[in-house]
Amino acid sequence: MSLTLKANDARALMRKKAAIAVFAAITAFLTYASVYAFRKPFTVARFEGKMFWGVSYQTLLIISQVAGYMLSKFSGIRFIAELKRFGRWKAALSLVIASWGALFFFAITPAPFGMIWLLLNGYFLGFLWGIVFSYVEGRKSTDLIGAVMAVSFIFSGGFTRSAGAWVMSEWHISEYWMPFMTGLLFIIPFIVFLLMMEKIPQPDPDDIAERSVREPMNAPARKKFIREFSLGLLIVVLVYVLLTVMRDIRDNYMANMWQELGYAGDKKVYTQTETITSLIVLLIMSSLVVIRRNIFAFRMVHFVIFCGLLIAGVSSLLFRHGYINGYLWMQCTGAGLYMSYIPFNCIFFERLIAVFKIRGNTGFLMYFADAFGYLGSVAVMLMKEFINVKITWSSFYSEGVIYLTFLGLAGTVISLVYFNRRFVRTKQGLI
Repeated sequence: MSLTLKANDARALMRKKAAIAVFAAITAFLTYASVYAFRKPFTVARFEGKMFWGVSYQTLLIISQVAGYMLSKFSGIRFIAELKRFGRWKAALSLVIASWGALFFFAITPAPFGMIWLLLNGYFLGFLWGIVFSYVEGRKSTDLIGAVMAVSFIFSGGFTRSAGAWVMSEWHISEYWMPFMTGLLFIIPFIVFLLMMEKIPQPDPDDIAERSVREPMNAPARKKFIREFSLGLLIVVLVYVLLTVMRDIRDNYMANMWQELGYAGDKKVYTQTETITSLIVLLIMSSLVVIRRNIFAFRMVHFVIFCGLLIAGVSSLLFRHGYINGYLWMQCTGAGLYMSYIPFNCIFFERLIAVFKIRGNTGFLMYFADAFGYLGSVAVMLMKEFINVKITWSSFYSEGVIYLTFLGLAGTVISLVYFNRRFVRTKQGLI
C-alpha cells in the first residue's frame, strides 16, 4: 500500500513539474514575443527618398536602434548580473512603456532626429531578455523553456513585421506612426503576460541540486569568473559576435533582401519563413532537455552550433552559384544561423554554469557576450554604409555568412576542446 502511495505521489509530482514547465515556457514565449512589437515593426518601413550624409534614413534608424541595444547590453552586464527577484515586473513594465513612448516621439520628430528616439527605444528594450529569462533559469526544464522563449524572437520578428505592414495597409497609417500604433496592439497583452510570469514558482531543491543555485553576482564575483575562464570566453564571444552580426543583418534588412529577391509584394513571407524556422529550431533545442548530464549536454550544444553554421554556409554557397533559389536560401540560412545563435541565449551559458557549479546567473554571461555582439553589429553596418561599399544587402549577407561559417566552425571546435579539458582537469582536482 505504501509503495503504491509513493508511486502515486511521484507521478503527481512529475505532472506538477511538467505543468509548471509548460506554463513557464508558454508564458515566457508570449511575454518576449510581445516585446518584439515595440522593436521590429519599423524595419518594414522603407522611408523612400530620405537620405542623410549619403545614407538612407532606414539604415540610420536601424543603426541607431542597434547602437541603443549595444549600450543596454554593456549596462546590463551589471544590471542583470545583480538583478534581484522582487520588483522585476515593475522594471520590465517601465522599460517597455518607456520604449513605446520613444516610438511616439519618433512619430512626431522630423527626420533625421528620429534617430535619437530609436536609440532610446533600443536601449530600453535591451534589458528585457535578461529580466524575462531570470524567471526561468536554473531548472531541469530550463533548456525546454529557454528554447521556447528563444524561438519567440524568430517567430515574433516575422509576425510583428507582418503586423506593422498590416497596420500601414489596412489602417492607412504612415510609416512614422506605424511603429507606435503596432505597439498599441500589444501593450495590454504584454502586461497580462508579464503578470503571468510572476506566477511561475521558484526553482525547487531538485532543480538547484542539478543546475546549481542562481544568485546575483557582484563585481568581484564577475571578475573572478572572467579571470578563470578568460580564454574560453574570448573564443565564445568571438563566435557569438560573428553570429550576432549576421543575425542582425538578416533581421534588420529582411525587407530589403526579400525585395531584392522578388518577394516585395508578399506580406506573409515574413511569418511563413520565420514560423518554419521557429519550429525547426524549437524541436532541436528542446530535445536537449532530455540530457540530464550537464557536460554531455554542453558538448551536444557545441555540435548543434557546428551543424547550424554548416547549414548556413553550404546553403549560401549553393545560392551564390545558382543551385537554389532565394526563398530556399533565406529559409536555410535562417534555420542554420538560429541553430547556432539561439543556444547562446538559452542553453550554452545555462549548462556552462551547471557544469562548473558556478554561483551566479546566466543573465550576466548572456549580456557580457551580447554587449560585444551588438558592438560588432554596429561596426559592420557603419562600415558598409560609410566606407561606401556598393553591394546589395542580399549579396553582402550571403558573402558574410560564408566567411562566418569558416571562422565560426574553427571557433566552435576550439571552444569545445578548451571547456572539455577544463572540465577533465577540474574533475581530477588539478584546478
